[in-house]
Amino acid sequence: MPYISADARRELLHEIARAADHLSVALSDLSEAFELLDDATAERLEDELFSPVQTAYGRVRRTHGEFARRYELPEGDFAPAVRGAPGRGVKAFLDDAAREVQEADTALATLQDSMLPVEVGDPELRGGLAQVREMIGSFQARARDFGRTLGR
Repeated sequence: MPYISADARRELLHEIARAADHLSVALSDLSEAFELLDDATAERLEDELFSPVQTAYGRVRRTHGEFARRYELPEGDFAPAVRGAPGRGVKAFLDDAAREVQEADTALATLQDSMLPVEVGDPELRGGLAQVREMIGSFQARARDFGRTLGR
């Protein structure tokens, strides 16, 4: 049984790291969009889109690290995402960020649905995953609304 638990914990960490990687790419895309906007619109992007994703990214990394430390497993090495080509435009960066946030949410939802977090018996992990999903849950709608107001 300990071998199965160790494998399950490593699998959990891998999936959480995958979600973090998607959020990192989304942050990179949002940073690129920010650079292409006027000051007032860039500030709105930061408040409405970037900050919630940045907070979720920090929370998913903290959840990963705390879980790894509790079970004496290696912590993740989270490298910043490679930035995109600025010539693509704000709308393309917003679309890409929305897609990456959706991928992160899907990865975490799949993990939660698998019951693996319950099987390893770690309430802190379950709570952290739920918080991250709550933080990014309305991102698609906010990104869509933000995109509609561009150029007005």
